[in-house]
Amino acid sequence: MRIADLAGRRVAVWGYGREGKAALAALRVRLPTLRPTLFCNEVEARAISGLDSVATPPTGADLAAFDVVIKSPGISAYKPEILEAQHNGTRFTSGTALWFAEHPEARVIAVTGTKGKSTVTTLIAHLLRALGRRVALAGNIGLPLLELLDSEQAPDWWVVELSSFQTREAANVEVAVINNVYEEHLDWHGTRERYADDKLALAAQARTLVGNAAQASLLPRIEAHPRLVGFGRAEGWHVDGGAICRGEQRVFDLAQSPLPGAHNASNLCAALAALDAAGEDAVAAAPSIATFRPLPHRLQTLGERDGLTWIDDSIATTPQATLEALASLHGREVTVLVGGHDRGLDWAPFAQQVRMQPPHAIVAMGANGPRIAAQLREVGGAYRLQEVATLDEAVACARVLTREGGVILLSPGAPSFDQFKDYAARGCRFAELAGFDPATIGQIEGLGIA
Repeated sequence: MRIADLAGRRVAVWGYGREGKAALAALRVRLPTLRPTLFCNEVEARAISGLDSVATPPTGADLAAFDVVIKSPGISAYKPEILEAQHNGTRFTSGTALWFAEHPEARVIAVTGTKGKSTVTTLIAHLLRALGRRVALAGNIGLPLLELLDSEQAPDWWVVELSSFQTREAANVEVAVINNVYEEHLDWHGTRERYADDKLALAAQARTLVGNAAQASLLPRIEAHPRLVGFGRAEGWHVDGGAICRGEQRVFDLAQSPLPGAHNASNLCAALAALDAAGEDAVAAAPSIATFRPLPHRLQTLGERDGLTWIDDSIATTPQATLEALASLHGREVTVLVGGHDRGLDWAPFAQQVRMQPPHAIVAMGANGPRIAAQLREVGGAYRLQEVATLDEAVACARVLTREGGVILLSPGAPSFDQFKDYAARGCRFAELAGFDPATIGQIEGLGIA
């Protein structure tokens, strides 16, 4: 469905975040006489003029009154009211789906994965630009595709991050990257199986699929793809002897990498494999890894205050991501802050791992803090454990628990929505509590076309 197909239809936009605003802006430009209805919250409705807005959550009957609903990605496609409206003939689309329909000729490298997708996406764009390519960097990473709907000069490559909410909306993808698949977003997808199926749906739209061959649970799901490029195994891009290698060729010394940890070494392999799959010279681009600027809130070392090192990993929204963060700091005395919005993820594997490799201390906080703490106590471990309600209290507690020379790590393993609007706001508050200026945390560099 293209934007022109909405002419003369009854159209609603559901959600007034950045994606919803981008959709409305695109409709104003392409279909200036169309008057869509906006479903939003009460605060947003009071601030909006010139639109028909509805400030109550729509029912199935409300949605069925429209021919087409442009839905924001954070709204689950499996909500009963959506299924009811679909049964009654309403079509649902999104900003992502509209953009792909408008750009069938675009050369797209699409990246998804439970962990590391933003880093891999930005790395690919960085490396392509180092080769002199004109690149658009957009998508779930922070710049909706519809904000780049009518670019003056077409880029050589579109490098697009897609969340599990968006993977079924892509089409005609030149290269798809599936970095890994772990349990996440059960509140949106409903089941672990559906989450994995939705994530892996991107493979069906890809001419070439780049997949993590080192993840045993992922490989059987992707190995039937006719053009699979696996990374993490000896014949392709992999890590060996402190270097990134392409087969037997040693290409990049990890000592020169600005990205710490084994998980980031895997991210580098994914990005370089994607360049290979796209027909670009990944070996020539590899030295530019050294000039890559790590993304904010992703194992970002803020600095030292009061004899303590403060690290912001607010992007970590799964227990597995928190374990990766702790592994990257092995050998240091770490107090880790965990917990947030409860999506029902299983923290038992985390509890088992920290029992075997204990940090100095764990502070459980937020809506799922009590549940995490209960699982940790049940398993036990040689670390100090405290339970508090808020991030402010967690930071204060960590200051007391952590000795001079130690590390205070925010790696929550859970979303921020119990206390903050997003992970970035949580990370900025952590920086402020640690004594740093949140304004210096920075934004993701390179978004847009360059």
